[in-house]
Amino acid sequence: MAIRWGSYKTGPFYDELIAGRNKARPAADALCQYLRSLSDGELLDYKLAATTAIQVMGITFTVYSEEEGSIDRAWPFDIIPRIIHKQEWTEIEKGLKQRVKALNMFINDLYNEQHVIKDNIIPESILTQSKNYLPECRGIQPPHGVWAHICGSDLVRDHHGTVYVLEDNLRVPSGVSYMLENRHVMKRVFPELFGKYNILPVDDYPSDLYNMLCELSPRQIEQPEIVVLTPGIYNSAYFEHAYLAQQMGAELVVGTDLVVDENDKVFMRTVAGLAQVDVIYRRIDDAFIDPEAFREDSMLGVPGLLRAWKAGNVALANAPGAGVADDKVVYAFVPDIIRYYLNEEPLLPNVPTYKCINKEERDYVIDNIADMVVKPANESGGYGMLIGPHATKAERDKFVRLIRRDPRNYVAQPMLLLSTAPTLIDTKAEARHLDLRPFILSGSKITVTTGGLTRVAMRKGSTVVNSSQGGGSKDTWIVDSEV
Repeated sequence: MAIRWGSYKTGPFYDELIAGRNKARPAADALCQYLRSLSDGELLDYKLAATTAIQVMGITFTVYSEEEGSIDRAWPFDIIPRIIHKQEWTEIEKGLKQRVKALNMFINDLYNEQHVIKDNIIPESILTQSKNYLPECRGIQPPHGVWAHICGSDLVRDHHGTVYVLEDNLRVPSGVSYMLENRHVMKRVFPELFGKYNILPVDDYPSDLYNMLCELSPRQIEQPEIVVLTPGIYNSAYFEHAYLAQQMGAELVVGTDLVVDENDKVFMRTVAGLAQVDVIYRRIDDAFIDPEAFREDSMLGVPGLLRAWKAGNVALANAPGAGVADDKVVYAFVPDIIRYYLNEEPLLPNVPTYKCINKEERDYVIDNIADMVVKPANESGGYGMLIGPHATKAERDKFVRLIRRDPRNYVAQPMLLLSTAPTLIDTKAEARHLDLRPFILSGSKITVTTGGLTRVAMRKGSTVVNSSQGGGSKDTWIVDSEV
């Protein structure tokens, strides 16, 4: 037998499947017994089946290197799923809905009355020095007061088992197609397991996304024209753009496929002529969506698109300017934002965060930088950050200088002992660190995916889960053992 749970080492970390030596967590017991019954040859066959399915289905992601440029790679996937009990997930879901509701109220307030600043909940400097605040969006009231229609919040669990929100992705969050395809791969490779477990489905996400986008249409027609606006085939998330367009039955377009007329309406070029567009699910950053309003050198956007949106002739998801809340300094204030707008205590805690704009907190970070994770306010993908315990003295000194030079741009957090899960390395199960990105859709109602995208650091001891930096992925099972 290949997998012997008695020799599986969890270390000081909370493990998602294994509670102790040779003891599975209740929701994972049947899975662990099944995996223990497999031989080395069967495990290798299942790994090969998953790899083949990924290649046949064309599931890829794009990475960049200075030597080779843009490279498409097969999606890195681990066949041992992550399991969360439905009872726990129900509480996490409530916390995510609360958080996104408050964040949308916060964004709407910032672009209108700005009560949150007038009442001294957040300092005005947070806004005036924000790279993602767009003065061009002042006075806009989008449908339902929602700016971030699609949000991906990253969750982590510490060594006590407590779930924290690590960050909120409110601009153009990616990864949901991989969540959906992970499930398809698992159903092809382990159909018998889906008979043993009551695994809650994730397949309804494309229809939920489509329905939410239809709600945004300025024209009250039965079938609004919805398009997915992509930067093009060289974007790292192009697979996802094409996948979601295909799943929704929407057109996949680039900027040159769209035109804004003199009446501030958006049209799509088709072989039959111009067709009016009602809703744009845009996967292009704010700076590039409209060269008339933002970066003049953008070749990706649509001239006049902001005019059309402000005139109410087209809906944009996510709305321009939503990224003002996708800022790691704003993140530190989210518990206060929830209390302010909802008069509720946060259901999901933040990771303790030190704001370098505050002198006392900045001094503490500098004095303890060897134990800190330092993050720039507006980077993503694991770039531009310092992991103090794994950094050299020269790297830590460099970050001290960066913090002193621009304190607004940095926050710091203690190094969490992230949870682990068994991950198949050759034919042996080894503990690897992971996180979870659920996706939250906000329209007339808020819906949360059943689980999300579990990303796993494939290198031993690493906590960097991003696929661009060697991370992989697992299917995430929310199981209901009461049914």
